[in-house]
Amino acid sequence: MKKELPHFAIGSAYGGSQDWCPDDWMRIGGCAAITACDSSIFLMLHKGRRELYPYALSEISRKDYVDFTDIMKPYLYPRQGGVDRLDIYTDGFGQFLRDREETSLSMSPWPGEKDLIETKEIVKKQINSGWLIPSLTLLHNRPSMQEFVWHWYLLNGYLEQGDTFLVKAVTFGTWRWLDFAVLWDTGFDRKGGLILYDMP
Repeated sequence: MKKELPHFAIGSAYGGSQDWCPDDWMRIGGCAAITACDSSIFLMLHKGRRELYPYALSEISRKDYVDFTDIMKPYLYPRQGGVDRLDIYTDGFGQFLRDREETSLSMSPWPGEKDLIETKEIVKKQINSGWLIPSLTLLHNRPSMQEFVWHWYLLNGYLEQGDTFLVKAVTFGTWRWLDFAVLWDTGFDRKGGLILYDMP
């Protein structure tokens, strides 16, 4: 079983990238704001929420995207220690939504302490329902996961073959398939988790 949600291109990039930001702090720690920017564009393109992205619909340019990150930055600004809790994301992005009179989108935290099997099912449920998933990884004991340490990114697809369950992780203007069991089992007590979007 394979399911992938549509995403958007900016030139040859798959979504946006914090590397484009002129601000040093955003390049270092702007991943939560970038995740919220990509979420907003997704909501505009696929959920009819035009008010969430103030630039041209016909083509998302890199310049417009970078300008959009400046709008999002005050809501999820880089800080000492990073946006290292799920509630910081829901509070910040929630305020961005309220400021644009978007009140129908709900965000529920799914802590990283949750059981792997239960979490696989919620990932499938969200993506099957047409929702991408903001994700936070804090520390991780696998060298292969170092790109995702202390990092926000999106999940927008899954691939299930027998006992193997892969997720499509989107970050830095590209994507890769990850073994979800490896990603979820960080080896540390302090966890990140997922944000579950929904709308009536």
